Amino acid sequence: MSGLFGSSSAATSNTLGELKNDVELGSPPEDTISDLAFNPNPTDPKDFLAVASWDKKVRVYEILSNGQGQGKVAIDHDGPVFSVDFFKDGTKVLSAGADKQAKALDLNTGQPVQIAQHDAPIRCVRYFEANGTPMAVTGSWDKTVKYWDFRSAQPIGSLQCQERVYTMDVRGDLLVIGTADRYINVVNLNQPGKFYKTLQSPLKWQTRVVSCFTDQQGFAIGSIEGRCAIQYVEDKDSSLNFSFKCHRDPPQGSVTNVYAVNDISFHPQHGTFSTAGSDGTFHFWDKDAKHRLKGYPNVGGSITATTFNKTGSIFAYAIGYDWSKGYQGNSATYPTKVMLHPVQADECKPRPSVKKR
Repeated sequence: MSGLFGSSSAATSNTLGELKNDVELGSPPEDTISDLAFNPNPTDPKDFLAVASWDKKVRVYEILSNGQGQGKVAIDHDGPVFSVDFFKDGTKVLSAGADKQAKALDLNTGQPVQIAQHDAPIRCVRYFEANGTPMAVTGSWDKTVKYWDFRSAQPIGSLQCQERVYTMDVRGDLLVIGTADRYINVVNLNQPGKFYKTLQSPLKWQTRVVSCFTDQQGFAIGSIEGRCAIQYVEDKDSSLNFSFKCHRDPPQGSVTNVYAVNDISFHPQHGTFSTAGSDGTFHFWDKDAKHRLKGYPNVGGSITATTFNKTGSIFAYAIGYDWSKGYQGNSATYPTKVMLHPVQADECKPRPSVKKR
């Protein structure tokens, strides 16, 4: 069932979005941005954006009402930072990276503390709660996933994965782990000590990103080969699984250039989602209607990370070199920046279903 969304070259004018109102964040990182996260607390009127970078820092910006960002605080690591996430209440930021550590930064005091350690770089860190207790889960290239209670220096549990952890996401009680060799592990966080389900990605090439649905019923997978898969957790919903092509150029003769899907983000209210890739474009999709809502022009460089704010009114995307074209593809003039896209009313709303007579 691939290709249901149609090719990007078939876009009509009403599915072409605009970038003219996008705002560039001031004082950006000095190297490629690896992850983005907004504070999720619905009672906090402010938007804070955490930005993880290869320059060994996490920066936290306050997004002002005029769309500009103001740097608030930064946290240093001893190596490139790969992953960042907020506590549910928005008071602390989790970060992890190549220094094999995860840290928690208290935004009120500006003080970071180490909360996790692995035997190899930590690729992903995510916040979750177990019976109301704040927790972190880390996934590493040492092929383990570990759970951390912030009151203890030792992990309170771990899972041995088949291969190195490349990507991970949490939504409610759903934890999804993507590893090398295309393994996907699904965990019910009510029973964190075992895999609820293990499968191999329906996509034939390396997994780049997994992202959980807002309703926790399933997850999306993005690969390096310009494809996205929609996968439901329960077997009873397997008829709803499908994959589609994206982030690829129109064929030129017998050659089609394909690009990695670097990130997938779900809209917090509508359940629609974005894909962003090495081709420098992002798109909004409706998985239920199998429809592309909007596609956007090239932003001038690879998009390495994306996220929505808590209301879904801002879509943040990072532009930077992702090494998809190797050493020779990099240059001193390659842009490194974070852009804030104000989401218009119709951009991410699901399309009303049209029933055939």
